[in-house]
Amino acid sequence: MIHQETIRIRGVNVQFDTVQVGNQMFFISGKFAKTASLRRDKNEWLEDVHNPEEVIRALKTAPVKVDLLRFWQRVPETEPKFGYYKEWRQIAAIPIKDYQHWLEKQITPKARNKVRKTEKFGVVIQESGFSDELVRGIMEIFDQSPVRRGKPFWHYGKDFDTVKEEMSLDLKESIFITAYHKRELIGFIKLMLADKHAIITLILDKMVHRDKAPMNGMIAKAVEICAQRKIRYITYTVWRRGEHGQFQESNGFERIPIPEYFIPLTRKGAIALRLGLHKGLKGSIPEKMMVRLLALRAKWYSLRYPQQFAPRSDKTSHIHRRATS
Repeated sequence: MIHQETIRIRGVNVQFDTVQVGNQMFFISGKFAKTASLRRDKNEWLEDVHNPEEVIRALKTAPVKVDLLRFWQRVPETEPKFGYYKEWRQIAAIPIKDYQHWLEKQITPKARNKVRKTEKFGVVIQESGFSDELVRGIMEIFDQSPVRRGKPFWHYGKDFDTVKEEMSLDLKESIFITAYHKRELIGFIKLMLADKHAIITLILDKMVHRDKAPMNGMIAKAVEICAQRKIRYITYTVWRRGEHGQFQESNGFERIPIPEYFIPLTRKGAIALRLGLHKGLKGSIPEKMMVRLLALRAKWYSLRYPQQFAPRSDKTSHIHRRATS
């Protein structure tokens, strides 16, 4: 049977046709070639496809035409388990042995100094419960600028009830790591604890307090918490370009390749795979051209919002959400 499900992507409700196979729901997307995959939001990081052959059979007989099946393995399973056509997705993840090993062996001296700087400034990094006070602090961080990382920031200007509703999603599986300076919230991480790893679903700092390096201090706390809970990896979605990638690397994130499978179910699906259309429009753009386009986008928004955009040139500010940029 075909069902319709609504999920939030970049703060917007998007409706998808879905097909249920066993106890898993596959979402159908795409224009030229209809592609079935697990949820395209942060929940994609929480599930493995249990039985691909069963899924393939079910999709081929589904009431709606599906051209491709897409799924990928999750860390720590980096060796290909299936013989289907695959491409390699570069995941950013911290392998965790223990906190001291991360601090002394996995991060750069500069990042280590920033962790210590956070302590010297008297910033309190802790795990915090969800509360109205936390929501109000998060709103202040959200409302610093309508533009972040060279593009519109979808959390900017939201009211209290909306922020509270969105931040309260997945509370049973998530914790908040907060950075306070003199009782002012200057940064936070929303960390989802999954079966195989922890996932940073949102991380953000307050621009006027970047000199205190709250981002580095909060990453350190996340590693400490995961080490205590015997969680082997912290993931930070896919490996990022430029300064964002440099931030990941300096804080101990490694570029870990994992197999992503694309299985054609129809002739159209086979053609799409052969022509590279399965990657979508963004995926088909050469890397050098993509870098230029991103720079042009950032320039355009810097002209549109000159005052708000100016602080974003600081290299220590980063934002992450599970939904891909």
